[in-house]
Amino acid sequence: MISERLKSQINFILEVDKLKEIFRQTINTQSKRAENDAEHSWHLCLTTIVLAEHASIPNLDVLRVLKMLIIHDLVEIDAGDTFAYDTARMIDQHAREAIAADRIFGILPNDQGKEFRALWDEFEERKTPEARFALAMDRFQPMLLNCATEGAAWKKHGITEDRVLARNAAIGDGCLPLWEYAVDMVRKVVASGHLPPAPPIT
Repeated sequence: MISERLKSQINFILEVDKLKEIFRQTINTQSKRAENDAEHSWHLCLTTIVLAEHASIPNLDVLRVLKMLIIHDLVEIDAGDTFAYDTARMIDQHAREAIAADRIFGILPNDQGKEFRALWDEFEERKTPEARFALAMDRFQPMLLNCATEGAAWKKHGITEDRVLARNAAIGDGCLPLWEYAVDMVRKVVASGHLPPAPPIT
């Protein structure tokens, strides 16, 4: 007889397949089409495995970081993707996503649902070294793709250098060498004319 626990787990697995249909503002480097959330999650986790040695805190629990990263965007199945520079939509982003977290993680058996929700909350609160490194990875990956596609998403929305650097400065809290790399990367995109420099202070 098939257990209720297994049924719940399979239902969750089917539900989160919807992540493949949530499209982001960032575009892929080859096809130039919008990246979907599942692609983002995969690329993010692989990026984390490769760069974990550069974390600001040694002996990081990398598996915990990966768990946070693989589940933190699942809430976008209900809440949708909120563009990083959309200040109006960001006002209620956490509230919308918290409701989604309750529903989506609630599909799982109670113990797993609580574990996933706790990991999602940990990422959102950004208090642990693992959460800060996870955030650094989550901010760096779209920056990397934007720089590799001549600032495509930034151009589309009229984003300037100062907004990019302000939005992503938290990378330095989790991985200082990566923030130094990111700043240099952005400056090169500005120098190439693909990202407007910060407007002059008047």
